[in-house]
Parts: sequence; C-alpha cells; structure tokens
Amino acid sequence: MDKQGRDLHRIRAIVNYQFDADVGASLFPNAVDLAYSSRTGRIRHVSLGGRLLATLRPPDGLFSLTMDGAARLKAALKPMGFRVVARREVEDVIRGGRNLFARHVTAVDEGIRPGSEVLITTQDDVLLAVGKAVLSGGEMLAFKRGVAVKVRRGVDEAKSRCER
Repeated sequence: MDKQGRDLHRIRAIVNYQFDADVGASLFPNAVDLAYSSRTGRIRHVSLGGRLLATLRPPDGLFSLTMDGAARLKAALKPMGFRVVARREVEDVIRGGRNLFARHVTAVDEGIRPGSEVLITTQDDVLLAVGKAVLSGGEMLAFKRGVAVKVRRGVDEAKSRCER
C-alpha cells in the first residue's frame, strides 16, 4: 500500500473511532486530498473537490468538521447519531454561529460525551451548525442553564464565507 493509501486508511480509522460508527469511507471517499503540515509532515486537512471537509487537531488527534464535512457525516450516521436538536425559536441564532444553550435542547443522542464533535439540527433534521459538546447528552436534557454546545460554524456563517 502506498503512502496515500495508508494515510487514507488512517484517517478513516480515526473518524470511525471518533464517531463510533463505520462512516470513514462515506466521509472520506478515495478522491479526497490530504494536506500535510510543512513543519511536522503530519496530516492537517482533508478536502474533497477543493472544499475543506475536516481538520485533524494536533492536541487530541481527532477531527474538527467544516459544514461540508458535517453534511457528509450527517448523511452517513444513523438518525440521531451525534445530533443535538435545537428549539425552533433559536434556529436562526444557531445558523448564525452562536452557541447552543442547554435550555434550548429538545432531543439529543444520549451517547454524546463532553468534547465530542456534534451536529446541531432542527426538529426536522436539517443541519444548522457544527460544534463541540460541553455537556454529555443526558446533561443537555437535564440542565436548564449553561452552554450545551460551543458552535464552531453555523450554516449561514459558512455560506457568507463562501460568498466572499
């Protein structure tokens, strides 16, 4: 197996571990482009067709997803997999990239742990944002105060970046 093949196998294994499912081939098809750190030579970014899907975070060795990567992951996961559902009245705020508070969570994947990469969706399972869980799935439903998910990027925020 050549270096590209080994690296593709490696990133798929990481994403399968990170999301507790066999989603590596769906998220990262054979046509992905890998960008390496010029300093360390390690994988840094994964793109498909010129669009960034994910960044490999050095501190923990896991992926941070872009909205394109989140959309691909959502399609590959089972219903409710790594999803946090937001109340209708805060959908526009979350789309804009603001954090999701626990009192605005209506449903959640109970398997989410603090620090997990999560998808924030509407009640109709439309992707709103991607971010990092601050609370566990059960805590998001039980708590009425505090940030449940630190949003990295909302869909409206991602669209405005593409238009620049």
